[in-house]
Amino acid sequence: MDTTTAPLTLHPFTVADAERVLSGEVDPHDGWEGAYAFTDEPELLAEYLRMVQQNGDPTPYGPYLVRRGEDGPAIGGVNLFGPPGDDGAVEFAFGLVPAVRGQGLSTHTVAAVVELARSAGVVILRAEAEVPNLPARRALERAGFAQSSRTTEAIVYDLHL
Repeated sequence: MDTTTAPLTLHPFTVADAERVLSGEVDPHDGWEGAYAFTDEPELLAEYLRMVQQNGDPTPYGPYLVRRGEDGPAIGGVNLFGPPGDDGAVEFAFGLVPAVRGQGLSTHTVAAVVELARSAGVVILRAEAEVPNLPARRALERAGFAQSSRTTEAIVYDLHL
């Protein structure tokens, strides 16, 4: 099921989507504004397929395409790593194509993930951002995430839902 928060939609990958992308096929529907594609992240999709084979469909956890609007081109991706751990926490990661950076879409992407996690009953939503990645850090902070730990390379953010 898609999660839409204007101006974008999180569209969950299906097994067919993952197999298609891993085989090198690009669906014209994907659109890939800025020429980014998940073919750069084969490990993520291969792990998703292994998870499906071992445990069944993990939805709402797993990889998502980020689309402009409800059915526009793909502009990035999100992965919601789950199910929740013993503390009720679920980690996520996100990335957008360089062509759309600076348009405030990271903030909308994080808001959509928060909504998705909240609807899935997640207690704590967690994300990690590299220290130099100010746009990702700002998007997380705008959504209410607070730093929970820090190294010289990365900051871990938590949001209690």
